[in-house]
Amino acid sequence: MRQTTEAFRARYRADIHPLYNPWLHGVFVLLFGLLAIGAFWSTVHQVHPLEWLAVPLTLLFFNFGVYVVHRHLGHHKKRLARMFYARHAGDHHSFFTPGHMTYDSARDWRVILFPAWLIVLHTLVITAPAWWLLAQINSNVAGLFGGCMVLGYLTYEVFHACEHLPPGNPLTRLPWIRQMRRLHELHHRRELMQERNFNIVFPLMDYLFGTLYWEPEQAPAHLTRTPTRLQHVIDIAANPVAVLAYASTATRWPEWHPSSLKVDGQGGPLYAGARFEEDIRAGGREGHLCWEVDEYLPGRRWSARARGDHGLSLVVTYECEAFGDGTRFVRTLEYCFSGVVMRIANRLLLKRRIERESAQSMLALRQMAQKHLASTGVTA
Repeated sequence: MRQTTEAFRARYRADIHPLYNPWLHGVFVLLFGLLAIGAFWSTVHQVHPLEWLAVPLTLLFFNFGVYVVHRHLGHHKKRLARMFYARHAGDHHSFFTPGHMTYDSARDWRVILFPAWLIVLHTLVITAPAWWLLAQINSNVAGLFGGCMVLGYLTYEVFHACEHLPPGNPLTRLPWIRQMRRLHELHHRRELMQERNFNIVFPLMDYLFGTLYWEPEQAPAHLTRTPTRLQHVIDIAANPVAVLAYASTATRWPEWHPSSLKVDGQGGPLYAGARFEEDIRAGGREGHLCWEVDEYLPGRRWSARARGDHGLSLVVTYECEAFGDGTRFVRTLEYCFSGVVMRIANRLLLKRRIERESAQSMLALRQMAQKHLASTGVTA
């Protein structure tokens, strides 16, 4: 992580009031929103078919409103919206930068969720007067409009939070959320944030106004074919810096990974540019790997790539984040074979075996890391 981002996060967290409760914040917004939706929709009775059009039209209207506010007020300083601009372009986009889009703890919700009072303002000052005016014409349309305006607000909050979830969360694998996470990640690039991807829930207005930008996640250059991707998550009772230092010490891999037989290389955590070799037995097949480390951010991320026998190419990435009193450790393995025979064998047999071995390695890593770190006096 760049020092500027790290320093900003430290300052921002230090300024959060000690009595701030992220769970109370989230529950209040959710409960108030649901009660408001219920109140508006309780005025709806015996809806005629044409009146149901109020639902999609209101959601489209809300989508348009979010787009306009985000694009023109969130990223361009206006006199009447200085606080929103400072909170969004200043705080949010400084806290979450490309490559570091996830929060570390629930208290970071302070920089993701809108202030709790805003849903009250949105409901009572903006939505309720419009509901009252529409009710003079058609009470059913008014009720559907009011409920969908609040529903749109809640949907925005939920999707935006999902777009900053840690990568191991199962919600991140849902197709719709996965695509919106990618669009939002691109939006957080400095060169794109004023021009592209302003929708949070559904990118319709970005498409209509020509501001939609998509760039697929690229597999590492040496993975010449679409890789098999396996990801496993485990919690370890130690601090992230110590956990990642242990996991990125390749000479210790045979202690905890069942596929690793022998590692020839320097001891200690390996930094970018370091090279080492490994004898393995993965998926029931023996082989040899030549590794090169691509990245090491202490306490955050470690990544290395390798080439092996049978046209094997792979990338392994370790990511750590503080979780409670310990560390949430995410291991991502991407690999592919150049030969047709090995690709067929991987699909039919090897993938299941490697998946099982990877899951076993996470349990062994937790046990060995906690044992080793405890013996050296390192605690969570």
